[in-house]
Amino acid sequence: MSRRLAALAALILAGAPLAALAQAPAAKPPAANAKPGTKPPAPAAAAPSTPAAQTPAYSANHLALAREVMLNSGIARSFDSIIPAFSERIRQGAVTRPELTKDLDTVLASLEPEMEMQKQTMIDTAARIYASRLSEAELNEIATFFRSPAGKRYVETQPQVLDEMVQAMQNWTQDVSEYIMVRVRAEMAKKGHQLQ
Repeated sequence: MSRRLAALAALILAGAPLAALAQAPAAKPPAANAKPGTKPPAPAAAAPSTPAAQTPAYSANHLALAREVMLNSGIARSFDSIIPAFSERIRQGAVTRPELTKDLDTVLASLEPEMEMQKQTMIDTAARIYASRLSEAELNEIATFFRSPAGKRYVETQPQVLDEMVQAMQNWTQDVSEYIMVRVRAEMAKKGHQLQ
């Protein structure tokens, strides 16, 4: 789970939002043949990224449980590295201008509260996603688990478990790939076909 979030963070840090901005159409200037005294046509409304009219309402308790589950599950840890990575990327972009270092560090430090607010926005979004997928009763059960010693231990060991699972998956994929190829060659040979 955290690997997927890390991959998403890598895409974001690679400049995906900048590419999207670069592809956005430029605002059109007012028509040259517009009559004096007439209002220019209203710009077309941009489609919201999440349709507010279709966003279901959740009880305060449902959202609180969703937020608790999201935080206690360890997923929010993945968000913790994204904002500092943005700052580091900005610093690296200015590496050829050492005279900016002191002021840039001051500016980035002063923006930390705003950056934290941005992270909280993502946490709220993630909580709403949980609420949309799990009922209040289900979230209550899950929250109870994460409050338990076993749940806390699960979250504590999750990063190491995921790292080991990724390594095991890489080894397994290689082994299964070789095994299947050997088996396919053997079965095709029985049918008179030789595969490389």
